[in-house]
Amino acid sequence: MPTALHRRLEAARAASPDYPEVGATRDARLPAGYAQLRRRIHLGHGPEVLERAGRYVLGWGSQLGSGFAVHPYAPAEQGATVLLRLSLPGLRRPHLVIPCRVVWTVAAPDRIGFAYGTLPGHPECGEEAFLVSMDAAGEVWFEVTAFSRLAAWYARLGRPVAVLCQYLAIERYLAAVAGAAADGTAATTAPAGAPAMSGTAGPSGTTALSDTGARNTDAPDTAIQR
Repeated sequence: MPTALHRRLEAARAASPDYPEVGATRDARLPAGYAQLRRRIHLGHGPEVLERAGRYVLGWGSQLGSGFAVHPYAPAEQGATVLLRLSLPGLRRPHLVIPCRVVWTVAAPDRIGFAYGTLPGHPECGEEAFLVSMDAAGEVWFEVTAFSRLAAWYARLGRPVAVLCQYLAIERYLAAVAGAAADGTAATTAPAGAPAMSGTAGPSGTTALSDTGARNTDAPDTAIQR
């Protein structure tokens, strides 16, 4: 007999993304009419760091390392539909179940990553991309790019809290990938658990990393745009 989670997954697979600009996180210019965000962190130097961090990201490491569960678990592939589940303090079972679809992936010599878009039932509508790239000097970066609007009534009602939660989630994504790139856990991401993070989000919004050698860099294009 299908479980409630299975029914939600089947409904998500039958749905279409709830925004028209599917795949727009590939572009330098994000679509108007959404809150926009770009944040990146320096991971290290050379192809080995790129490969290690890229494998971690494609394995949903940034989400797993931030407390989400991914159902069904498999490395990100274009067209795949997943449910991101988040347990809230004091609750035994996952409380938030968030449907998403992978809208693009890339695995090139100088960049590895993917993006997912929201499906009906997500508290927001829009897209997030997770990209590891290596520049001409061999420096490796992890960047999160997003555009979104609040969709669910409870998210709109608690807009300041929802915006803060998104920002903190991005900080945890950055810290998780930085930690994995530094200590090598990217090669052993497990679907059943969340890799340990090597840092925590500080009160200023920057990420304090412990002995990873990574640095959090706010370039001019990394500000949250509301």
